[in-house]
Amino acid sequence: MAEQINTLPYKANLEVYSETLQRLAETDANIIAVTSDSRGSGKLVPFGKKYPDQIVEVGIAEQNLVGVAAGLASCGKKVFATSPACFLTARALEQIKNDVAYSNNPVKVIGISAGVSYGALGSTHHSLHDYAALRAINNITVVAPADNWETEQAIELAARTDEPVYLRFGKKPMPPLKESIDEIFAFGKGRVITEGDDVLIIGCGETVYPALEAARLLKEEGISATVVSMHTIKPLDTDLLAERARACKVILTVEEHSVYGGLGEACAGYLLQQRISKPFKIMGIPDEYTVTGSQSEILNHYGISKNGIAAVVRELLRSK
Repeated sequence: MAEQINTLPYKANLEVYSETLQRLAETDANIIAVTSDSRGSGKLVPFGKKYPDQIVEVGIAEQNLVGVAAGLASCGKKVFATSPACFLTARALEQIKNDVAYSNNPVKVIGISAGVSYGALGSTHHSLHDYAALRAINNITVVAPADNWETEQAIELAARTDEPVYLRFGKKPMPPLKESIDEIFAFGKGRVITEGDDVLIIGCGETVYPALEAARLLKEEGISATVVSMHTIKPLDTDLLAERARACKVILTVEEHSVYGGLGEACAGYLLQQRISKPFKIMGIPDEYTVTGSQSEILNHYGISKNGIAAVVRELLRSK
């Protein structure tokens, strides 16, 4: 079967990850990619061909992947440990906790094909727990870039950061959130994509664009929305969260993750402790056996789409 060629003006964030890593490796021999039989799915085949001495393949052994990455990082290497998010943050959770975070080895843990990207392969291949698990571990930043620009910026920043970072990527091409960009990307600082007074919609990763589409749809009905790309789930941009929450009527969070322990509960927990009370809804994957299908079919089933998000906003505003 012939390989499909992407003719869109934008790419999957994974492709941008690979391209950025290749560019950084041109001038920095300390950039090392470590994979667990995932250089293909992680788009790292071109990296391996260009820099064969800067890639390590450990096979299907996620615990070894993180252990090897931690050892290399302890020797001064800038290590990007790449593996499917569902396995990396489950099978190797102890190694991430102890070898990376507790030992303060600045590994960049790259969770690929995250959320329900693997679609029809089912729940064994879904990573709907990674935000929750890693938020509970001290000394690791948790990041889910939403578009190609955020991805490039996040990888460049991660390479300069002497601390552990988890970066999460899906598989599908992601449109740009803004046509022009005049801002500085930083971990722990959310991006305001659109501004409005009626609803605050906070997303991360691949849920931000459908949130933006929903905001455009609602604007036609006279409902104005602030859409925030909260690309860093930990540490959360609490200043931006509090400021925008106080200025709106209702709040909706959207994530490709369990409704337990992720972006929504992080936002809700902070706002409640600050005594900021607004009608609030967490959109994500509910606590049930996940339906089987493609990524888009699963997300549509759970309402994580332009129309689904807009419908929840209308319901929140009616209930106010």
